[in-house]
Amino acid sequence: MDLLHTLPNFVVYLATAIALFGLFAILYIRLTPYAEIRLIREGNLSAATALVGALLGFALPLASAIANSVNLRDMLLWGLIALLVQALVYLGIARLVPELKEGIANNTQAHGVLLGGCSLCVGLLNAACMVY
Repeated sequence: MDLLHTLPNFVVYLATAIALFGLFAILYIRLTPYAEIRLIREGNLSAATALVGALLGFALPLASAIANSVNLRDMLLWGLIALLVQALVYLGIARLVPELKEGIANNTQAHGVLLGGCSLCVGLLNAACMVY
């Protein structure tokens, strides 16, 4: 059966992708100056929107890297590039909107939508650029 033949590659790529996704989530949460998880537990929609946008903004290019990579090392490299791009998106928006930290902490939805939306848009562009 062909499925069983490719199953080991599926498992390796999926495990690697989940590890990269987890690494991104941990690093992103540490990069931002507010406690997303605590804020989300308290019902802060702005923090949830920003975090989900960043996670999707990372997952899209990671999925593109998986689909287009020639081997696992190639996928890892492009996954790390996607991680760096999303960190730069956060740093850029935080610089453009200095009140972002307070806005998200105070559940100002415009701040969460802006950050999450920009993360998602750049992630989509990043994913498209990974097609070679």
